[in-house]
Amino acid sequence: QVQLVESGGGLVQAGGSLRLSCAASGSIFSVATMGWYRQAPGKQRELVADITSGGSTTYDESVKGRFTISRDNAKNTVYLQMNSLKPEDTAVYYCNADITTWSGRRPGYWGQGTQVTVSS
Repeated sequence: QVQLVESGGGLVQAGGSLRLSCAASGSIFSVATMGWYRQAPGKQRELVADITSGGSTTYDESVKGRFTISRDNAKNTVYLQMNSLKPEDTAVYYCNADITTWSGRRPGYWGQGTQVTVSS
């Protein structure tokens, strides 16, 4: 079965940096758009950034200029470099991928989530 495994979360002071990684594995034929979402307690899950297989990117206004999304298609891995972190960035971060397998295409594959906490 397809799995998305995340790593790189943790505790950091305001102004610091973290790099998140998410690797997809299993019987994968192709991966289209991959992205990062986040959810804080009591709030809706929101898109942080995503990237197409061709490299086109989209960022939420709140992270534009601070975060950079990238991917390695050969490794089916997506990254999120987070700089100049703010307490408002504190949330559980989830990776998402649009993956085609032998059974068809599904946009709703999710990682397990990784906690990012930014202290004042």
